[in-house]
Amino acid sequence: MPHTQQVVAVRDTHLFVDDTGEEGLPIILCLHSLFLDSRMFDGLIDAVRGEFRVVRPEFRGQGRSDLHDVDVITMDDDAEDILALIEVMGLKDINMLVQSMGGDVGVRVAARRPELFRKIVMAGSSARGETHKEYVTWTDRASVHGFVGDILEETLGVMFGETIRNDPERTDIVALWTDRINALPRSLRPAMLGVMTREGALDLLPSITCPVLIFSGVEDHARPPEWGKEVADALPDSELVVLEGVGHSPTLEVPNIVYPKIIDFFRS
Repeated sequence: MPHTQQVVAVRDTHLFVDDTGEEGLPIILCLHSLFLDSRMFDGLIDAVRGEFRVVRPEFRGQGRSDLHDVDVITMDDDAEDILALIEVMGLKDINMLVQSMGGDVGVRVAARRPELFRKIVMAGSSARGETHKEYVTWTDRASVHGFVGDILEETLGVMFGETIRNDPERTDIVALWTDRINALPRSLRPAMLGVMTREGALDLLPSITCPVLIFSGVEDHARPPEWGKEVADALPDSELVVLEGVGHSPTLEVPNIVYPKIIDFFRS
């Protein structure tokens, strides 16, 4: 089966899915961050080519998936979409890689159907409800003005740590995602509000029985390492790796560090 980019009907929506498509290979299901999309995992594709099949959906109301004219798209909405997608695509024995919002969705998915999952990696994620009340104002401003000026800078400041944003050798990755975030539509509001007003899911963690590897950046102000630690403490089988000089997006900020660890974890 060749590498495909397709739109898949699930529930009342259509999700864009990038699928490397190899039959017979173990699966990595990637769930992306808010403000980013499936392309945030581009670096994984070459690293695991011929060894893993990589399936990368984009959440409803984001990326190339259907928009929805609703007030809020909740984490439970997204979790039900992903469970439906797993069913439609016939995915089993899944390794799952999630970052930020992807983790909010991923823990709900894995807690509801733990038998589907082999191993999970969480990066820049947590299971708390949002505690930064100012993020709702940020959402409202972005829905009116778009991701420009101070709003763009605020978004970049959340998504990337100070170290990478000040590193002249890594200006390319910051510039790439600056352009992509700048191009986000104001219609992102329902998805954005879903993250900014999400309920906690710490009570679901004991139901996730597979091994979980957690990466948390010291410079992650949105979801600091203590949030990662409380996830690790609540899971039956987990390991927490705290990364110095890293912010909210470990797979983009230090792929040379995290991807080898992720691949070894999924291989073992």
